[in-house]
Amino acid sequence: MEKKRQKDNQTNVVSFIPTGDYYYKKSIQAMNSGQMAKAYKYLQRAVALSPDDAMILLQLAIMELEGQRFEEAYGLLQHAYQLDAENPEIIFYMAEVSGCVGIIQDAKRFAERYLELEPEGAYADEAAEILEFVAFEQDEFEELDGTGEELYRQEQARRCMEKGDFPEAIAMLEALIEERPYLWSAYNNLALAYFYVGEAEQAKALLNEVLRENKGNLHALCNLTVIAYYEKNEEELQDLLMLLMKIQPYAWEHRYKLGATLALVGQYELAYKWLRSMQKRGYIGDAGFYFWLAHAAYFSGYEAIAKDAWQELLDMDPEKEGFEPWRQQENEYVLDALEHDRDFIIEKLQSEYTSERIFGLFLVSCSAHKQEIMAHPKWIDVEQCNALEKLFLAYALGHEFDMKNKVEACFLRAVQVPEVLLAQYGKLTPFIVPMFQIWFTLCEQALVKNYRFTNPNALAGANDYLFRSARMLNVTKKEIAQQYNISVATLSKYIDEMLTFLPYSQD
Repeated sequence: MEKKRQKDNQTNVVSFIPTGDYYYKKSIQAMNSGQMAKAYKYLQRAVALSPDDAMILLQLAIMELEGQRFEEAYGLLQHAYQLDAENPEIIFYMAEVSGCVGIIQDAKRFAERYLELEPEGAYADEAAEILEFVAFEQDEFEELDGTGEELYRQEQARRCMEKGDFPEAIAMLEALIEERPYLWSAYNNLALAYFYVGEAEQAKALLNEVLRENKGNLHALCNLTVIAYYEKNEEELQDLLMLLMKIQPYAWEHRYKLGATLALVGQYELAYKWLRSMQKRGYIGDAGFYFWLAHAAYFSGYEAIAKDAWQELLDMDPEKEGFEPWRQQENEYVLDALEHDRDFIIEKLQSEYTSERIFGLFLVSCSAHKQEIMAHPKWIDVEQCNALEKLFLAYALGHEFDMKNKVEACFLRAVQVPEVLLAQYGKLTPFIVPMFQIWFTLCEQALVKNYRFTNPNALAGANDYLFRSARMLNVTKKEIAQQYNISVATLSKYIDEMLTFLPYSQD
């Protein structure tokens, strides 16, 4: 009897295995309740369970689009389109996402197809707007190099480079070139990826191959110009600039590339000509466009246009605040100060001594050349940085340190010392460079020995006194104490503490 009851119970058990459709319905309920994060999670689960359901793929792609995750949306919509190539809604969103990832010809093709299928459809107005946009700029777009899929793969590689994943970008672009040996845009992107990992010779070889096979390729010429500029190869740089100055580009893509390249190497007036010509004709650029337009305009004497362009940039990327080009000519960026001498900083960064390298990293944090130095593939090799250098690099990058963490709090107090010294002297001059070198030598030793740096102001005064004394300058402890707003006793205490960190050679 007991066995019978067990058998009856077993037949009444309903096995609950959620399907993609189940989670899809859950996502719709969550959307209707305004719980978008939960809806997104349910849709991801729905796609995982039903990867070949075109409508589920479409809904997740729409959410990815709304979150401006265009690459993810494009992949989902491509799959949905392969499953249901005649679905008008999928076709419309293929037009939308193609425009977002820069595949203009596909945006046009899909928008036209949607209007053929549903001329009075729910997305007819939006599709017409896509076509109006393409028609407005049609003359400015050259026939893009590659199919939609190939352009998308290059866009994926570009995003990998933006995230610093250069090996992945290189692998993707090499695979694409193997399939399409004459896809010159892929060669140009691959050359940049090689340059960013420090393989400058390989990069130049690729670019020269492009120019042999596709004479006058503007992207290759611009990329070679940037490499010559970074390598300080003046003769080659001047030869390339002579070529670039003769070019009269028509396509917006070429004007943008030429203008940005010229601005980067300091040819601001010609850069302004090309970038401003685009803006006047209604071009709506990305953050990079407004960054270079602002620099080109400001250094060509068009301050109002520069400030308008910079505001456009800040609307897109608020983290750029503080890097305005005009700061280079205000008190913060005194151009004859060594903290704005690129070659001086690079010399420090490439020193064999840790104390010199952390000095260089400190200078990067307040330099007009910060972005240029950080972006260069060779000047700062993160993988070769020791623990102290990584702390100073994080500081230069604007990392928010945790004051509750003893190590980080200690480091922040240590870095306040050169900040105080720089504020006292106004700018870094050759005369006071030895004072900073003394500090960073002491700082290296003190950090290794877990010194607490409890009074940065007093430490700055002690460092200043040691420097002036070593230079046999007439200075008293009382004068230094007054200058740094501390007592003579406090100054003496920290002088004694600093002396314990001086490295002594042994005979």
